[in-house]
Amino acid sequence: MRLDLQTDYALRSLIFLAMQEERSTVGKIAEFYNVSAAHIAKVVNQLARLGYVRSVRGVGGGVELSRSPQDIRLGEVILAFEGNMRLLDCVEIDNLCAIQPFCKLRNVLSEAERIQREFLHGVTLAEVLPTRRESQTVVAARNNL
Repeated sequence: MRLDLQTDYALRSLIFLAMQEERSTVGKIAEFYNVSAAHIAKVVNQLARLGYVRSVRGVGGGVELSRSPQDIRLGEVILAFEGNMRLLDCVEIDNLCAIQPFCKLRNVLSEAERIQREFLHGVTLAEVLPTRRESQTVVAARNNL
C-alpha cells in the first residue's frame, strides 16, 4: 500500500494539531512540515468536513482537533481519504480474470487487505504521537534548520 500525498498530509496535520496545547493555523502546519500551505489548507478543509478538526474564525481563531486523539482511528482517516484500496482489481471485481476461478492469489491478497484494514483501524492517533520530550526535541531541531 502506498498512501496518496493528501492522506499523508492529513495524518501529519492531525499529529501536529494533537501535539499543540492551543489552536494552530494552516500556515504553522505547512511551515513545520515545509510543505505548501495551499495543500495543507485543502487537507484541513477535508478533515473539517469529515469531523476530525474544527476551524474557529476571528481573533484567537485557528484550527484544532474536534475529537480526542484517542477517538481518532488511523484506519478511518485513511479510508476517508483513500477510499477502499485494493492491492489488485481482481480482489474487488468478479470475473475480471480468465483464471480467477482457479486463482489462489485473490484469496491471499484479500486476506492481506483485511489484516491491514483491521490493524490500521485498531491504531489511534494517540498511539502515534511523540512523547512530550520527543515533541520538544523535534520542535527544537526544526527551529535550528
